[in-house]
Amino acid sequence: MLTTVLLRKPAEALSIARLILQCHAERRVFAFRGELGAGKTTLIKAFCAALGVEDHTSSPSFAIVNEYRTQNGPVHHFDLYRLRSPEELEGIGFTEYVDSGSYCFVEWPELAADLLPQETLVIHMELSATGVRTLRMAAGPVPYLAGPLSPTPPTTA
Repeated sequence: MLTTVLLRKPAEALSIARLILQCHAERRVFAFRGELGAGKTTLIKAFCAALGVEDHTSSPSFAIVNEYRTQNGPVHHFDLYRLRSPEELEGIGFTEYVDSGSYCFVEWPELAADLLPQETLVIHMELSATGVRTLRMAAGPVPYLAGPLSPTPPTTA
């Protein structure tokens, strides 16, 4: 099922993150797709705030993964933009993170498609010329990472 939400201004990000977490309370892995500047990191910061992260949150572009603490356990934020091979994912222990039961927010998830759990919520973000961000969300199967999201889910053989 494909769900679309409009994020009209950055101030709405926290309430949208809370709503998504409430509607997908059983999920722990979220994959964020979109071009540079689409707002992936900003939305993930809102998710972290909604989960009670008090530490400063930032894009892990060079560190690849940032870990934040909450009263309910760690939150992991990945930026896979700089990685070029699945072997690099193995090197950072990616599978252990996404299988840990902790919240994991993954920017640029395409390289990790085969390693993400089936229940991953994929959030594709697009920025319009007017500054409105369209969030199209689909819960597994992970083939949603292979191309653009459309109202019709991909078929699996």
